[in-house]
Amino acid sequence: MRKPKFPILHVWIDEISEIVKDEGILLFMILLPLAYPLLYAMIYSTETQRELPICVVDDCMSSRSRDFIRRVDATAEVQIAAHCTSMDEAQELMRRCDVYAIMRIPTDFDQALWRGNQTFVGLYSDLTSMLYYKVAYLGIVNVSQELNRSIKVREHQTNISRHEEQIARWPIRFEEVKMYNSAGGFCAFLIPPVLMLILQQAMCLSIGMSMGRSRERFRGLVIPPTRHYKNALAIVLGRGLVHFLIFLLMAIYMSVCVTRWFGLPQLGHFWDLIGFFIPYLMATTFMAMFFSGFVHLREDCILLFVFMSIPLLFLTGVSWPATSIPPFWKAVSTIFPSTWGANAYVRISGMGASLGDCHREMMAIWILAAIYFLLSCLMYMYEIRKSVGRSVLS
Repeated sequence: MRKPKFPILHVWIDEISEIVKDEGILLFMILLPLAYPLLYAMIYSTETQRELPICVVDDCMSSRSRDFIRRVDATAEVQIAAHCTSMDEAQELMRRCDVYAIMRIPTDFDQALWRGNQTFVGLYSDLTSMLYYKVAYLGIVNVSQELNRSIKVREHQTNISRHEEQIARWPIRFEEVKMYNSAGGFCAFLIPPVLMLILQQAMCLSIGMSMGRSRERFRGLVIPPTRHYKNALAIVLGRGLVHFLIFLLMAIYMSVCVTRWFGLPQLGHFWDLIGFFIPYLMATTFMAMFFSGFVHLREDCILLFVFMSIPLLFLTGVSWPATSIPPFWKAVSTIFPSTWGANAYVRISGMGASLGDCHREMMAIWILAAIYFLLSCLMYMYEIRKSVGRSVLS
């Protein structure tokens, strides 16, 4: 087949042919973006913990303590899985992971309430997962608050009507509305920013493996010593365009198909998402091309990029409050497109924001795209000079 005269098109065709021939690159470029969102979404698809098995140690054995236990068991958060006679027996159940929390009612529970004194209910939780503590705590606290209001009305007021009792129990009526995450679940909270990290990490791994393969083939060079690879701008645009177009399809698949299949928030307009993905994928493509200049073997990209996944998730400020991130790490986070992209995507997809509402994040992403584009061009200019120097010596 006759080679095209345009160097960008020549580089583009060469990059596609190299990708198709390499199973490792196809794995990171196709399979990882297709499979990882499904895996994460399926793991967290239950959204919240329900019916957490706990055990009870009732040292009081009164009618009021039994009523309290029945109320706790009736909540959606916890399930009374066992009644134990001692803490040792309850702790043994927790060691075997038969239960994940222990509720202990003290001996003077009923007596203290009749005297108008304060009492307590002990909660001992398995903290291998913070969700265990959260669910058990919410279930017991909600029942305690309802019992407190009933005691106040019944013991401190007499001869009141049902309407007056209702007002005394709820002086200020409030309504809880969970905006943008109606289920209050973990999946709708975590998966959207993770999708942006998957795009960035898959881009870095695929381009890094491609760079390592080139160095292995051309004895340390990232470009072949041919006349079509003498223009850094053509190399950056030709190689970058291949990865950009493929990952644009992957981004549409994640934002449309995955979110719809698993019922994730999808309030943003499609063209707003496309307008966001274009600069975001440009920034991640050029960043991956620049950082891949430090890859000398195919395996180096795994060591360089994979370990960054969890730190970058925390640095986005989504899974951990941005106000609690130290200034140094907050400054470090600004050099990664995922920091700005995750926040912008959550606002567009999960909150229905427009591109104008995310102007700060979009401006930062465009600036990063320009900076990494220039750095990639400089890196390839250096590689071109190195290639020319080696050709002269040989």
